[in-house]
Formats: sequence, C-alpha cells, structure tokens
Amino acid sequence: MVIRVIGTGFGRTGTDSMREALAILGFGPCHHMFEVMANDDQKRLWRALAKGAAPDWNQLFAGYASCIDWPSAHYWRDLIEFYPDARVILTYRSPESWWTSFENTILAGISQSTDQESLGLALISRQVFDSRPHDRANAMAVYEANVRAVVATVPSGRLLVHNLGDGWEPLCLHLGVPVPDQPYPNRNNTKDFQSALAQN
Repeated sequence: MVIRVIGTGFGRTGTDSMREALAILGFGPCHHMFEVMANDDQKRLWRALAKGAAPDWNQLFAGYASCIDWPSAHYWRDLIEFYPDARVILTYRSPESWWTSFENTILAGISQSTDQESLGLALISRQVFDSRPHDRANAMAVYEANVRAVVATVPSGRLLVHNLGDGWEPLCLHLGVPVPDQPYPNRNNTKDFQSALAQN
C-alpha cells in the first residue's frame, strides 16, 4: 500500500470529515492525528521525527493509503515529492473561522499538556507556530502562509482546495471516483473535540 492522497491543510479545517470521506471513497485507511494518539508505535515514530530523526515515510505510513491533518500536514513539501503520483488536497476555511475552532480545541489541548515530547507541544506549538500558538495574529499569519505556499507549490492539476461545505462533488472529480449515495461526513466538531478532550 502506498500513499495516494496527501492532505496539506491544518487541523480544524474539516480534516476528520475528510478522513472519513477518503475511507468511504476507497482511499483508506487514512492517517490522521487520531492514529498517532491511539498507537504507541506511531507515537514513538512521529515524536522521533519531530525531534529531528531522518524520515522513513514508508515506515511511518505503513498500512495507510492517504494522510491528512497534523502531523503529516507539516511535512507536505517532502511528501508531495516522495509520493509524486499522490493527489493533493488542501482543506480550507477562512482564517478567522479556523482560529475560532483551533482556539477552542487544539490550542486548549496544547495548553493542558504537560508532556514536553507530545506532538501538540513539540510539533504544533514549537515548529508550526514558532512557540507562539496563543498569539492570534501569528497563528493566523502562519495559517495563511501555509495556504499560499501550498497553492504556489503544488501544480493546479494535482491540487484540490476543498472548502468546508464543498461536499462530495469536487472531491470525487479530483480523485476520479463516483459520488457515493450517502451524505458527506460531518465529524469532530468543536463540541465533540471538547468532549473527547475532557475524557482524557
């Protein structure tokens, strides 16, 4: 199995819904931060990468056909070269909408974390947001810079910018598969994320 779809969008841009959508369309299993959180081997491998280990993408993605969300989205420049035949998806929402969701979910989780090697701190806080994830202006600027970089780097024929609410049609057209006879997934909203966080 090889990665066939690469997600380049930050967490809180509909990545869990996209994860489910890709699975429904036959591009699963899809790697997502949830996979890392639920698997000690995954956690060990990705934490080592965040600390500077040389990437072994085939090992990191063994058994997966697609990847989306952090941590893989941070490495999209490497991944689009390593998997040259993979389609690329940029999940997107407005910067203001993204910040509101991020602040109430992932940022809250980072704030509660005491594990300095966690990907929330070691990767998202320090590397993605330069140790300033709580700085709204900085975080939104980083978000917008990532969007611009993806659009400028990935050839338009290989890239789909998938806005929240776009549903099946543009995704299926991009991947060359028929539209399924079921609603597009709607997963992991802010309330669900906060409930899961409270249970951990």
